Amino acid sequence: MKALSRRAALMGTISSTGLLLSGCDRLTQSQNMQRIFRGVEAWTRMNQRLLLAGGPLAREFKPSDISKEFKANGTLNPGSDDYLRHVEEGFVRWRLTIDGMVANPMALSLAELRKLPARTQITRHDCVEGWSAIGQWTGVPLGLVLQAAGVSPRAKYAVFHCADNLEGEPDKGGSQSPGQYYESIALIDAFHPQTLIAYAMNGKALSVPHGAPLRIRVERQLGYKSAKYVQRIEVTDSLAGISGGRGGYWEDRGYEWYAGI
Repeated sequence: MKALSRRAALMGTISSTGLLLSGCDRLTQSQNMQRIFRGVEAWTRMNQRLLLAGGPLAREFKPSDISKEFKANGTLNPGSDDYLRHVEEGFVRWRLTIDGMVANPMALSLAELRKLPARTQITRHDCVEGWSAIGQWTGVPLGLVLQAAGVSPRAKYAVFHCADNLEGEPDKGGSQSPGQYYESIALIDAFHPQTLIAYAMNGKALSVPHGAPLRIRVERQLGYKSAKYVQRIEVTDSLAGISGGRGGYWEDRGYEWYAGI
């Protein structure tokens, strides 16, 4: 019965949002948007099966549980000229690219993403450093976008390429070499209903320290998996040829790739 209740909650969120998307404008007429709208039914059906089969959800909390302070960790501002221009422009020219082993590569604007069926969830963020905080996140289920992109049956991973270039943090295990931040998760986690491309936190657009304009939320793993400043999602069958080959910036420097909690 618990699985059925979870399914009903998910279906209610998707269905009620879908009703708001019936209007026709330039955004909804784009090929990318049409593919995603057509993929809603298949994505929902897949997640019904996941939940009915006992696929666990991370605990969700009440609005009264939201933390008064939510620490912004890691990079607080990518600081590049390109990123700062996007901030000044309100991210109107920011594009999220979905490519790699997909049939329909996409480049979605922030406005387009906000037009898609959304999910809001209040969850706890657990940091590898030992602190935690509860926040509310709103965004597009990652699985919905991947479904529309047409993921290859041979693919295994979703890789998140980000705008921040870290200079290394000696207090976290040594003097790390600089590198562009990236992360990755298995596709089974990418298609989990609580894995989001988030654009809002606590009812407001993401701030720069918290990853504006887009970050990933992977609620069943430690916080470093929830990459900030995401600008490209690459679908692949191997992590070996990407940066250090271990699946993430911190993984290349000794962290565990699967950070389940």
